[in-house]
Amino acid sequence: MNKELEHKFISEFQENQNIIHKVCRIYTNNQEAHNDLFQEITIQLWKAYPKFRGDSKLSTWMYRIGLNTAITLYRKSKRTIQTQDFDTVLHKIKSTDYDNTEEEQLKLMYKAIHQLSDIEKALVFLYLEDKNYKEISETIGISEVNARVKMNRIKTRLRTILNP
Repeated sequence: MNKELEHKFISEFQENQNIIHKVCRIYTNNQEAHNDLFQEITIQLWKAYPKFRGDSKLSTWMYRIGLNTAITLYRKSKRTIQTQDFDTVLHKIKSTDYDNTEEEQLKLMYKAIHQLSDIEKALVFLYLEDKNYKEISETIGISEVNARVKMNRIKTRLRTILNP
């Protein structure tokens, strides 16, 4: 890769790296796995960057590479992901004024999301990122109608998981 292309990649990657962190958070349960996945996605983006033609937005392209890498990595490797109980990971604030209702709801939501399939996680992730169904369908590689149908089914499934 020439120096100009390398500088462009580094600049664009730094501006958009939160996309990759969000993908990693959905597919991992601890910091070590998060770091490993982040590194693998970064490598895949680096390898693919010279072929990026700009047919889609850079963020859509990064989502697609990131999600595909995460799904492929965890499908191919039959290793188990080491997890920790949320209570041992999260820093607890000791304050009488602190209301942890929202934090507890987020923990429950992430716990429910972790029960979904890889594709379902990707759909939820993109939906939570406020991507429209056209962008979701382009990123995942399914039709827009299929994305809507799958998302409705996932919402129903999450409601069932969260409210048994």
